[in-house]
Amino acid sequence: MSDADFPDAVSDRLAALPTVRAVALGGSRAQGTHTPASDWDLAVYYRGPFDPADLRALGWEGEVSEVGGWGGGVFNGGAWLTIDGRRVDVHYRDLDVVEHELAEAEEGRFRVEPLLFHLAGIPSYLVVAELAINCVLRGELPRPEAFPEKLRRTANERWYGTARATLAYARSNHAPAGRLTEVAGAVATAAVQTGHAVLAARGEWVTNEKRLLERAGLRAVDGIVAGAGAGAGAGGGDAGDVLTAAVDEAERLFATAMKSAASAS
Repeated sequence: MSDADFPDAVSDRLAALPTVRAVALGGSRAQGTHTPASDWDLAVYYRGPFDPADLRALGWEGEVSEVGGWGGGVFNGGAWLTIDGRRVDVHYRDLDVVEHELAEAEEGRFRVEPLLFHLAGIPSYLVVAELAINCVLRGELPRPEAFPEKLRRTANERWYGTARATLAYARSNHAPAGRLTEVAGAVATAAVQTGHAVLAARGEWVTNEKRLLERAGLRAVDGIVAGAGAGAGAGGGDAGDVLTAAVDEAERLFATAMKSAASAS
């Protein structure tokens, strides 16, 4: 089966599942940034109870989670499948939840939820970003006209405030004790938090942490983390001073990115 025919064939079968109202293509293939090796991200939007057993019954090879199996928040489960030799991720999306988060985002309200493989967690408006970016293959879905102005302000302030607090804690507690791993983790987490803040300030949607640092102009944090590791592990000096300097340098980098985002918005 060709790549041109593949999404239609799969979405037809997904759309026929009980309670499914729409199917959308997401990820790099929806945004035109994919490579031939990229997987396929599909979301099934359902209204009412969704039974993963119906998805398993399609007979595709792979792992199918229960609803809530990926944390129980807005990203509430899915499947990792192999279909016709292609890697396919299917995400469950409860339409009642999605519509609620759309209304919340319009009012500038959101929360941050933990999710596997994400350093800073995910904002609940992730499912709204998907509505704005993904390609609807079957059914109909609401689409936000633009990044909500209220959300630009609240998301920017909350994410950057959290990033600054993350660095402050590392500076006060981990750096003086020479805890390299903890400082490196804090700097990395704060970088992602700042990335969310930068993109919110610019009114740009984010659906995951992939390429977030590049988009936010924060890739230089790699050098800060690497330098901290080399300096703190070299011996002959005060590791605490080296790590404190790394936190300070990260704070300056993040502040510069935020200032640039503010001037461009």
